[in-house]
Amino acid sequence: MTIRDVVFPPGRQALYETNRYSPAVRANGFLFVSGQVGSRDDGSPEPDLDDQVRRAFENLNAILAAAGCRFEDVVDVTVFIVDPQAKFERIWNIAREYWGEAPYPTVTAVGVTWLYGFEFEIKVIARLP
Repeated sequence: MTIRDVVFPPGRQALYETNRYSPAVRANGFLFVSGQVGSRDDGSPEPDLDDQVRRAFENLNAILAAAGCRFEDVVDVTVFIVDPQAKFERIWNIAREYWGEAPYPTVTAVGVTWLYGFEFEIKVIARLP
């Protein structure tokens, strides 16, 4: 049986153990990162949308850093947005703060009706350095 090579960001392992999933798994030269939301250290959502999106990217970047990656190593992005018609532009303007320069990763944006109290989630695949 193969054991997953799990990556944990500093200070959040208990949160992942409580919710029973791995924040990221290394496999075949890639890092597969679970969807990251704008959760505070206790798992609760940031109430303001802008702060929630920034926190989601900060949580994502902490996982990438724990694996020795940066956002520039990301090759594929999937975002989930509650009410994207009303929020997409606002979210995408904040995402630019974290996105970096071209060439950009591939992106799939999905509109959803529920994200466990959150309004934005980002899931990525990165190439390991």
